Amino acid sequence: MILFEVGGLALITPPFAWLSGVPMGDSLGLLAVTALIAALWNAVYNTAFDWVEGRLTGRTADRRPVGLRAMHALGFEGGLLLMTLPVIMAWTGMGWVEALIADLGLATAYVIYAFAFNLGYDRVFPIEAPATGELVRAK
Repeated sequence: MILFEVGGLALITPPFAWLSGVPMGDSLGLLAVTALIAALWNAVYNTAFDWVEGRLTGRTADRRPVGLRAMHALGFEGGLLLMTLPVIMAWTGMGWVEALIADLGLATAYVIYAFAFNLGYDRVFPIEAPATGELVRAK
């Protein structure tokens, strides 16, 4: 997680500062705060969503249908936007439309970055299947 966040800050802060006109130090602080908000929201949202889904359907998250996965992703991003938009407005002095555009841009950049990071991570640190072909279960 730390490697992901540090890499994201290193890659996304400079273009954000350049495009937004927010000084580099202020941009780094803002993106660090929004990354912390996202990490905390991720833990809370996913735990709650998985718990509710399990209670209502008896299904585990790995068996979630595609439509519900889309709803899950939209709920996560919508909740994150509601939390980070006021922070961006207060930190930068942007109006709500400018801050919304900046926030959507950051979300897009992080989605692209997460895709590339996870693909690279999985290639460097592959999960090897057990020799017997059976699933390994925790005891």
